[in-house]
Amino acid sequence: MADVAAAAGVSVMTVSYAFGRPDRVSDETRRRVLATAETLGYTGPHRGAQSLRRGRTNDLAVVLTETLAFAFDDPHARRFFSGIADACLDTDTGLVLLPNARDGVAVDRVRDAAVDGYVFWTTVTGDPALAAAVATGRPVCVQGGPADAGAAVVTIDDTAAAESVAREGLRGARRPMVLSFPADRGRRREVVHGPDPDRVDFPVTRHRLRGYRAAAEAVGLAWAEIPVVFGAGSFRTEGRRALTEFRDAHDPDAVLAMSDELALGAMIELGPDVASGAVSVVGWDDSTEAADAGLTTVAQSLYEQGRIAARIALGADVDTTAHWRVVTRTSTRS
Repeated sequence: MADVAAAAGVSVMTVSYAFGRPDRVSDETRRRVLATAETLGYTGPHRGAQSLRRGRTNDLAVVLTETLAFAFDDPHARRFFSGIADACLDTDTGLVLLPNARDGVAVDRVRDAAVDGYVFWTTVTGDPALAAAVATGRPVCVQGGPADAGAAVVTIDDTAAAESVAREGLRGARRPMVLSFPADRGRRREVVHGPDPDRVDFPVTRHRLRGYRAAAEAVGLAWAEIPVVFGAGSFRTEGRRALTEFRDAHDPDAVLAMSDELALGAMIELGPDVASGAVSVVGWDDSTEAADAGLTTVAQSLYEQGRIAARIALGADVDTTAHWRVVTRTSTRS
C-alpha cells in the first residue's frame, strides 16, 4: 500500500479509501490509485489483516454432525439453514460449513476457523468439537442440545412433544414400533427392545425416546417389549428399510417416527394399511410432504430455530424459546 501511495503521489490513507471507502476520495484520484495498483500488482488491503484489526471476520461457522451433503439433501436441515442464512443476510455475514467427523480433525478445524461464532446442528453429549468451540470464547449455539456444554441451546421440549404425538399414534395400538434417529456417533443399524433413553448419546434422540416411553406406559404398554429401530439417519430410505426388514418379525400396528422423512418412508411400505386404519403412523417437523400425505406430526419451525441460533452465535441477545404443536391428520386413528 505504501508503494502504491508513493507511485500515485497520494497518502497511504488515500489508497485505503480508494479501495474501501471510495466516497472519501474523488473519482479522478481513485482511478489514478487503482491504475497504479494494477501496474504494481497490488490487489487491495488484505482481508485477513483487516479482520484481525477489527476483531471480526463477518463469517459464521455451521458445524454439522452429519456429512456436508446432509445440509443440502435433508429438507428439514435445509429449512434450518435457510433460517441461518436469513439471519446472516441481516448482518452481511458469510457462512462457513464445517463437517464434524470424529477423526481428530474436527477439533482443530473448529478451533482454528476464522469465524465470529458457531452454530452446531445437534450433536452428542461430550462432543470434543463442541468443547473446542466453547473454549475459543466466541458465541456458540446448538440446535437440539446438549444443554450442558457451556453453549446456548435452541430447541423445543422434545420430551413433551414426543409424548403428545405418541398418544395420537398409540390410540388403539398394541404392537407399536419406533423408528429412531441414531443412538450415538457409531450410527449402528439395530433393533433394541425398550432401550434406556439415558444411555443414548444424542440429546434429541434421548428426549424423544423418553416421551414415547411415557406415552406407551400411560396406555398400559410395556416399554421393554416395544422394538426401537435405530437407523443411520433421518432419510426416507431409512424408514423404508426399517419396515422392509422388520415388519414381518414385529407386525406393528403403530409406527412412531422421529422425522417426517422416516415416517413417509414407512408409509410407502405400509401402503393401504395406513389408509384403512390398520396401522397408525406419526412423524415430526410438519413438512409440506407430510401435509400432502395426511401425516400426523409435530409442527416446529426449524427455520425460526436456525434464525435464532445464528443471531445468538453472532452475539445478539435474543429469546431462545421455540414452539411446537401436534398436527393431527388421517395417518392416525380418530
